[in-house]
Amino acid sequence: MAGGRSSTPQPTGFTHVALFYADDRAYLDATVPFVREGVQAGEPVLVAVPERRARLLRDALGPVETARIRFAPMEQLGANPARIIPAWHDFVSDTTDAARWRGIGEPVWAGRTPDEVHECHHHEALLNLAFADVAGFTLLCPYAVRELAPAVVAAARATHPYVIDHGAIEPSDAFTADPRHQSLLDDDLPAPPPGALERIVSVDDLPALRHEVADLARRVGMPAGRVDDVQLAVSELCANSVLHGAGPATLHAWTDGVSFVCEVRDSGGPIGDPLVGRVRPPADRPTGRGLFLVHQLCDLVQLRSSSTGTVVRIRLHLDPTAPDPAPDPGVGA
Repeated sequence: MAGGRSSTPQPTGFTHVALFYADDRAYLDATVPFVREGVQAGEPVLVAVPERRARLLRDALGPVETARIRFAPMEQLGANPARIIPAWHDFVSDTTDAARWRGIGEPVWAGRTPDEVHECHHHEALLNLAFADVAGFTLLCPYAVRELAPAVVAAARATHPYVIDHGAIEPSDAFTADPRHQSLLDDDLPAPPPGALERIVSVDDLPALRHEVADLARRVGMPAGRVDDVQLAVSELCANSVLHGAGPATLHAWTDGVSFVCEVRDSGGPIGDPLVGRVRPPADRPTGRGLFLVHQLCDLVQLRSSSTGTVVRIRLHLDPTAPDPAPDPGVGA
């Protein structure tokens, strides 16, 4: 960091820090010393940031130090923000001989959709729960304050116990400490649009629903190789809702012109584990894999659960080169 100050916060345990930076110089002033301290101490370092930021870091560090750092392109890793926590878990568990770990994770960048940014805020808050017991892990999360809306920066202050602003590390006075984070799941999603496909879900109807959803996905421009992903994800959600939900479940499907969207809603809830689907199930556990699989298959997953019910909404991107589909009375726009 500028001024020769240490870039490593002093608290023990999991140290989750939001870095607010104005430009590339400020970004490097904070991240380069942070990474170098880790490399020099022999700590494993993983950098998961957008590719442009990764190039800045590689150029500033040089090939010798870069060779000792793991890089992951956040555009792919964090396209669905719920995939990021498993990656950090893998990073820590793959280096169990280490006593300390360092990471840089930048899940929010200019151009992300409002839904994606909202799920990034969920992700950032849930990191505090997912790694609460991992002592020695320091995670730095950069936010480009000139590129992001003020509300996004304010939300980062609420989800990070520590912040770096103008070069100083300090506790965030806006941090909201909710040890279970159930409140994150309480805000409902907007209703499906008029004209969306609507079906009541039952066990006997599952095979027919899978085929109907697959046919609809093809008609609205879903890439051929991803139709199977749609079928499998919808099948998992419907089966889970029928088997474990309370009362009848409803499936909706539509397109917004960019993505194919499906949701399954039932009256069961609230879900007891806010990290459901974001933690890789143990290999010896025969159940609990459905929602984790859905997160791996889909471009975005939105889970909301409260005393009034549970809804899981998934998005898979359409082929942008496909021609516009003909109007279909079963597909909401």
